[in-house]
Amino acid sequence: MTTLAESPLPQAEPSEQDIITGLQQTVSASRLALFLQCRLKFWFRYVLKLTKPKTPSLHLGNTVHAVLKGWNKARWLQNPLTLKQAHDAYTAAWADNTEGSVNWDPGEEEEEKTTGWRLVDTYLREHHVPAEVKPDAVEVPVEADLRRHGLPKLIGILDLVQQRKIIDYKTIASTPTPEKVAHSTEIQTSSYAILYRHNTGNTEAGIQLHHLVKLKNPRVVITSLPPISQQQETRLYRQMDAYLDGLQQPHFVPSPGMHCSSCEFFNECRRA
Repeated sequence: MTTLAESPLPQAEPSEQDIITGLQQTVSASRLALFLQCRLKFWFRYVLKLTKPKTPSLHLGNTVHAVLKGWNKARWLQNPLTLKQAHDAYTAAWADNTEGSVNWDPGEEEEEKTTGWRLVDTYLREHHVPAEVKPDAVEVPVEADLRRHGLPKLIGILDLVQQRKIIDYKTIASTPTPEKVAHSTEIQTSSYAILYRHNTGNTEAGIQLHHLVKLKNPRVVITSLPPISQQQETRLYRQMDAYLDGLQQPHFVPSPGMHCSSCEFFNECRRA
């Protein structure tokens, strides 16, 4: 007698409550910052999981980031890339549509591609990190168990750690000012410092934000921040506490403001 193999039962889609329960278990800096900025946008992105076409600026930023990641990994292996190898890596990363394609306007892609490479070329030629010094870590995923504080697990990926300094890369369209950078990135920088401390047992030597600025003549602006203070650590924990409280009573209300002009969920918000 022939026995037919039983087909696996289809798995049920997680309910909205299942998704929210999962979001209460772990949190990243970007997820926390978005929740505190606008709960409705958070709901669209993390609960409903609506997807949008990749934007040109995101594609450019991801490509630049991929090349710098490869460049730093090669330094970590003590086999640094030549400028030509970096350019080849840039060309390959630009052609990678794994995370979605971009709807380019006529002529836009070549212009953006040139802009992105000029950013990388400027950064590498100006030697903003000592090429001869082996990094402590490159693009490393880390987590911190904060249960003793009654908080979810904090997760993140550190772009680069060198000589105990946490370095994060950003591509932006205008020249940043140090005070605004320190304020607007505090959730991210405090999270990275906590992650570093939990995983090394040491205090970071400082945090650097390396901004690659998309000007006609590309610029690199480095904002150096000191190790986070006890006050900043406490503030981050209170923000995470507010995140947990908010998810306990899931009122995903919008927060109208200037940031709405660049929100990918503007139309969905207006219809909600």
